[in-house]
Amino acid sequence: MDEKINKLVKKYTPYVRAYILSLRDIRNLGMLIVVIIVLLVTWSGIKSVQTNYGLEKQITKLQQQNDLTKLQNENQALNNAYYQSSQYREVTARENFGLSAPGETELLVPKEVALAHTVKQPSDSQQPTEIPSQPFWQRNFQAWLNFFLHRSN
Repeated sequence: MDEKINKLVKKYTPYVRAYILSLRDIRNLGMLIVVIIVLLVTWSGIKSVQTNYGLEKQITKLQQQNDLTKLQNENQALNNAYYQSSQYREVTARENFGLSAPGETELLVPKEVALAHTVKQPSDSQQPTEIPSQPFWQRNFQAWLNFFLHRSN
């Protein structure tokens, strides 16, 4: 076996030869084994940290969902309390049944009279949106200028 090692050692450069010959020493071989064990333990630790990080992300996501559900439940409880209040009953009676409180007078205004005193809103379908013929970067630059100089479009 020593002959095979000597033949291999002679093939390599002096530095590699010296390294290979140093592996015959039990101290160096022990050091190499310790380094390998340290690397394996480190790799295992990194995998554990990565697994823990993924689990922490899942926990945080579930906690956020839980908080959101609690807020939705509180909101629903407030809605339920409003629906049970006398104020809601009064508003519903006015809207659905046309009832009024004692002493109130109800005024009925014809639709034509009510619409005669309103301001007409332009509808979106009447005014087609114009697509500027400028390239995107010019429109973006102009938008920033308008923003910084407090101009309206």
